[in-house]
Amino acid sequence: MAHSFSIILGRLVQGLASLRGGGSALPGLVVEKVEPSFAASILNKLPAGVVLVSGTNGKTTTTKAISELLTGLGLKVFTNNTGSNFMRGVISALLRQVSLSGSLDADIAVLELDEAHAVSFSEIIRPRYTLLLNVMRDQLDRFGEIDYTARLLTAVARNTSTVVIINREDSRLAAIAQEANLDATVRWFGVANNLQSLLPNDDALYNGLELPSDTSHDDALLHAAPRDDDVLGSSPRVGHQAHNGAQTLDKAGQGQGKDNARALNIANNLNNTSHTVILSALTGSHASFELEGRHYSTKLALEGIYNVVNAAAALATVHAIVPQAPVDELVVALGRVRSAFGRGEVLEVQGRPLKLILVKNPGGFRLALKAHPAAGVLTMIAINDDYADGRDMSWLYDVGFQSLQAEGVAVVSGVRAFDMALRLCYDDVECATVLPNLSEALDELLAQKDNKPAHIYCTYTAMLRLRRLLAAKTDVPQVR
Repeated sequence: MAHSFSIILGRLVQGLASLRGGGSALPGLVVEKVEPSFAASILNKLPAGVVLVSGTNGKTTTTKAISELLTGLGLKVFTNNTGSNFMRGVISALLRQVSLSGSLDADIAVLELDEAHAVSFSEIIRPRYTLLLNVMRDQLDRFGEIDYTARLLTAVARNTSTVVIINREDSRLAAIAQEANLDATVRWFGVANNLQSLLPNDDALYNGLELPSDTSHDDALLHAAPRDDDVLGSSPRVGHQAHNGAQTLDKAGQGQGKDNARALNIANNLNNTSHTVILSALTGSHASFELEGRHYSTKLALEGIYNVVNAAAALATVHAIVPQAPVDELVVALGRVRSAFGRGEVLEVQGRPLKLILVKNPGGFRLALKAHPAAGVLTMIAINDDYADGRDMSWLYDVGFQSLQAEGVAVVSGVRAFDMALRLCYDDVECATVLPNLSEALDELLAQKDNKPAHIYCTYTAMLRLRRLLAAKTDVPQVR
C-alpha cells in the first residue's frame, strides 16, 4: 500500500480538475511532487518493459497504432493516450489504471514523450524499445536549434536497452546509429526513393523545396513499383554514409580491435534491410510495405502521407517487439488504425462534417495543408500560445498559406488570432472573421449557411478546448 496516499490524492485532483473541464496533466504534476519515484516504481515492474515514442511530429497517432497492434497480439498495453507527453501526463494516465496498492494490469507500456522530457524519463525508467520519428523545427523558445533536439534524442537512444527504431530518412537521427555508446540494436523504417519527394525532411523544407501539388488521388505519381535499389544501402541520406564508412575501413584498415569491429558492425547494421520496414508504394489510401524482401499491402484508414510513414514506423516497432508475429496479419490490423483524436479526427456537427487538424510547427502545418485540400471546404484556424503550444509564434512565418487563397479562411480564432490573421494577409489569403474567443468562433463557423465540410487547424490547447465545446453539440469520443 506504499502508493495509496499518492493515488488517492491524485484521483481527488483528477475529480476536481474534471469538474472544471480540463487539467489532464495536473494530477500527475501533484503526484510527481509528492512521490517522485511513483511512475518508475510501477513501470519498471512491467514484464515486457516500456516502449518510448519520441520525435517532433506524429507521436500520438504512432503510439496509438503501436498500442492497437500489440493489443491485437494479446498483450495488455498501458499507454498515455491523451497526448499529454510529459512525465506528469504519464502519471495522470497511471492514476486512472493502477489499483490502490499501485499494481498495474499490463504487460507493456507504450508511451509518447516530448523530446526534452524523454531524456529525463529514460534516465529513471530505461525503455527497452525506443522509436525516433523525426526531428523538425519546433517550439524554438523551448528547444532552440534543431541540432539540440537531435542531441536530446541521442541521449534517449543511449538510455535504451534493447532496440532503437530510427527514421532512416532523417539524417540527424540516422547519425545516432554511429553513436559509440549505444547498448541497443538499431532498426529502421523509411520510404522508397521514388516516394521521398512526397515527405521532405526538415532540411528540404527550409532549403525552399516546393512540395508537390496535391497527390492524394494521383495514382500515376504515388504508385511506385519497388525498384532494385530501394534498399537501405541506396538511401541518398543514409546509405551513402554507411557505404563510405564500410569502404574506408575495408580499404584503409583504419581502426583497431574493438573499435574497428564496432565500426564495421555499425556499417553492416545500416545496410541490413532485413530489419527495415519501407513504405514502397502508395496509391490513394492503399499502401505497400516491404519487410525482409516481401511486400505487404493494405488499405489504410489513416489520412495523409505523413501518417502513412507513421504506419511504417509502427509496423517496424511492433516487428521488433514481437518478431514472431505474422507480418501479413499486422499489416491488415494496421489498416484499421485511425488517427488519434484531434489529428484529422472527423466529427458530424449539425449536419456538417468537421475535421480537427492539430498543427504545432512549420513542417507539420505545411504537410497538413497539403494532405487536406481546401477546395470546397470552410477553413478555420485557431492559434493559442500556452506552454503546450509553444510561446513563440514566429514559426507561422515559415508556413506557406497560398493553398488557401482560392477559398479564403472563414474564421481565425485563439489567443493569437490577430497574429494569424496578419500572417494570412502576407500570403494574400482573405480572412472573413477574426474572433479570439473560441466559443464565438466555433458558433460563427457553424452558422455558415452552406453545408460545406469544415477544416479547423488548431494548436494543442485550442484543439482540447474545441473538443470540449463540440461535446455540447455532438457526440465527441472521450479520451481518458
